[in-house]
Amino acid sequence: MPANRRFRNVVRIGPVQIGTAYDTRGREKHTAACTAPRCGFSADYDSRAAAELAARTHRCPVR
Repeated sequence: MPANRRFRNVVRIGPVQIGTAYDTRGREKHTAACTAPRCGFSADYDSRAAAELAARTHRCPVR
C-alpha cells in the first residue's frame, strides 16, 4: 500500500527535490527524490543535512 505523505518544507537542489514528512510511526523523515526521467533515485533520511548532502552529490545514471 502506498504511503500518503504530506510533504512540507520542499526545496529543489538541481533535479532532486527534498521534502519533510512524518512516517507511519510519527517520526520526522526527510526524503530526497530525483525528478529526472528514468532516474528512479529516492531515499529517506533521518536528518535534513543528510538528505541535502545526497541531493548535492547525486548523479543521474541515465543520460
